[in-house]
Amino acid sequence: MTEDKELGRVLEIHDALRGVTQLWVRSEDWDEEEAQRLREEAVLLNHKRYFRSVAAYRSLAEDAGMDEDVTDVEVIKADLMFATDIFKSYDPALIDNAEWQQMTEWLDRMYHKNNKPEDNLFRGVTTNPPLSFNAIKDNPEYWAKWIDERIKKDRCTDSEVVFWDTYKEIVKRGAETYRPMFEASRYKFGYISGQTDPRVREDADKMFAQGVEIHSIAPNVMVKVPGTAEGYEVIRRLTAKGIPTNNTLSFIIPQFKACMQAVTEGLKEAKAKGVDLTRWRSVITAMSARFGTLGDLQKDAQKRNISVSEMDERWAEIAVFKKACKLVKENKEYQGKMLLCSMRMSPIINGDVRSWHVEKVAGADIVYTCPPPYIEGLLFKGNHLEFSNQIWEPVPKDVMDKLMRIPYFERGYADDGYTLKEFNTHPALLATAKEFSGATQGMVDFVAKRVAAFCG
Repeated sequence: MTEDKELGRVLEIHDALRGVTQLWVRSEDWDEEEAQRLREEAVLLNHKRYFRSVAAYRSLAEDAGMDEDVTDVEVIKADLMFATDIFKSYDPALIDNAEWQQMTEWLDRMYHKNNKPEDNLFRGVTTNPPLSFNAIKDNPEYWAKWIDERIKKDRCTDSEVVFWDTYKEIVKRGAETYRPMFEASRYKFGYISGQTDPRVREDADKMFAQGVEIHSIAPNVMVKVPGTAEGYEVIRRLTAKGIPTNNTLSFIIPQFKACMQAVTEGLKEAKAKGVDLTRWRSVITAMSARFGTLGDLQKDAQKRNISVSEMDERWAEIAVFKKACKLVKENKEYQGKMLLCSMRMSPIINGDVRSWHVEKVAGADIVYTCPPPYIEGLLFKGNHLEFSNQIWEPVPKDVMDKLMRIPYFERGYADDGYTLKEFNTHPALLATAKEFSGATQGMVDFVAKRVAAFCG
């Protein structure tokens, strides 16, 4: 079948399925088997077309061991259907104007297999309990089958053990996907962050053991460790072993300083022991919007009759991050970077949606973690963003004066506003830890149902 005939057939199937949908909506009789046959035919035809014309899709298919002529629809659905979500990132105008070449170029930036990792739009990936649980919920049948096979190997094993193996499998797959970039960049890009169990965030020994185990999955696995008092001890110990770390559940200047100190001390130990540090990296994650929305900023402001607008909230988060970047730049002993996550499309100015989390820190040598909804917001709503070098520009004085009258902000902004032990009870940390622990327990419960099915 020629390409023109393939496209024509896809359009025919589309029209047929639209007709089936109309019958279903009107509660009229429709042929379910024929509809399923048409859907499967469309999947196979589109696979052929994408494989030939879209480099990003072809790379994903080849990674999964598929060629153009694969005929197993279930294999395509299991390993490649997620790739269709990438197509949603297109500017609708490209589709309307049939700008096929530009569409292909856009996709190639997202997943570009060459010897220039810097050409990739995405250069690494992170996991956390909610994201990992969502991966399971997106394809529960597949993961139920995988878990069942795991249980068969060690019948009636503890649900927590199977959960941990399941989580490591998720990390492993991400690590394998980015391993070529990791190697091609000489270990600069291509890391995946795997997180310690948030339920043991105050147990240093358990977190350390988990961190060593997580990193052992692959050399490009970076260990996410929470910003608790115990977490910084773990970061020091992991760094001393040459294991890359990502300090998560961190929101305030005292935490960022504690991380820099822990990393610096760990590096000194590693160098004294002759530990190989070629694959070691450190990032400090500022969970920006969570600092403003999950903490006591508004609560403390209301107690003092201070009005805090959406812009003020964004400025509070940006002020903390700007100071953190300055501290990292000035600290010559700390060999790592700040990472910005939990960003928002905000504020709205003159009817235009902005993203100050990107605009106001533009020009900084940092890492970003961007979930798909945020990327979508930047693509479709970010027409009025400004990308001048703003990282070292000060926060407006009137805004800072207002924020410094709010204890929640003032303590988080000060170098010594919190003691190590007080990190553990910071409102934003507690709220985020509760969310992450809940998602972790959700994964455990999912596994437990499979264990019960086998073991009673």
